[in-house]
Amino acid sequence: EEWIPNPVLMEADEDAEYAAVIDINLDELKEPVLALPNDPDASALLSEVANSQIDEVFIGSCMTNIGHFRAAGKLLQKQTDPIPTRLWIAPPTKMDEAQLTEEGYYSIFGTAGARTEMPGCSLCMGNQARVAPASTVVSTSTRNFPNRLGQGANVYLASAELAAISSILGRLPTMEEYLEYMGQVNATAADTYRYLNFDELPDFVDAADTVEISAEMKEAAQKMASS
Repeated sequence: EEWIPNPVLMEADEDAEYAAVIDINLDELKEPVLALPNDPDASALLSEVANSQIDEVFIGSCMTNIGHFRAAGKLLQKQTDPIPTRLWIAPPTKMDEAQLTEEGYYSIFGTAGARTEMPGCSLCMGNQARVAPASTVVSTSTRNFPNRLGQGANVYLASAELAAISSILGRLPTMEEYLEYMGQVNATAADTYRYLNFDELPDFVDAADTVEISAEMKEAAQKMASS
C-alpha cells in the first residue's frame, strides 16, 4: 500500500555484490538448447539428443504466447498423415484461446488430433492432466522435476517450435530437419508472431468500458503517469 502512491521500479544498489556474474554470448549459440530429463538445470544442444524418441508433446503454460501456437498450427496444417505423438495444447489465457479459435487454429489442432486443454497451467501444474506413465515428453513448461507431468515420465524442456516439430516427427529432429521446419516458420514470422494486444480486441475493449474505477485508483494512476 505504501508503494502504490509512489510506484518505482526496483533497482540494484550501486555497491551490490553478486555471488557470480555469468555472461552468455548468444552469437556463439548456433542451435537450440533443451533441458534434459528430469532436471531443469541439466541441458544439452539439440545435436546431442537428436533422434530421441518422443511419445507426447505439451505446448502451453505461461512460457508461451499466441505466436507459438500459430507457429505450431502452421506446421501441423501441412501434415497429411496423423502425427505419431499425443499432442497437448493449452494456451496461457482464455483470450489467446478465443483469438486462436477465431483465426482457425483450433480447427487445425483438432484435425491433427491434438488434445486441447483449458487455458492455464494444465500439464505444467502436474495435478490436472497427466501424460502416460514412463512416457518420453517434450514440454514448453517451466519445470521437469521427476513425476511432475506424469509418473515416471522423462521430460525434455524445449521451445514451442521445437516441441511442435517433435510432435510431427515422433522424435527430436536433427539440426538439418529443425532448420528446414524453421525455414517454414520464419517465412511468415511477421504474421505468426503478432502480439495479442488486448486494447485492440473489441470484446475486451467493450468489457473494459463497463468497469467502474474508484476515485482512489484514478488518483494513484495519475500519480504513476506523472512520476
